[in-house]
Amino acid sequence: MPWLLRRRTTVSPLAPLKLGKSGQVSIPRAILRRLGIEGEQTFLVEASADGAIILRQAGVYPLEVYSDGRVREFDEADRPTPKETARWRRRLKGRR
Repeated sequence: MPWLLRRRTTVSPLAPLKLGKSGQVSIPRAILRRLGIEGEQTFLVEASADGAIILRQAGVYPLEVYSDGRVREFDEADRPTPKETARWRRRLKGRR
């Protein structure tokens, strides 16, 4: 376990980056490997008060857009049965 604590507290050496003409930055492969980052990923960028640029991995979740037909299917599945409707009406009638 001490090796785990030592590994977590080590500071990564600074790696020089070059800003391209279109504003793109390439992160050195060794740093990406060390962080377990591979493939295309989305990051959030933040500028700190002291001028540092901070990158954080962003969670990206798929969004499903439902067609009108699919929304109708949901509505039908949620529609109460006649027995449930009668029971709710009896309960609500007593509250008036």
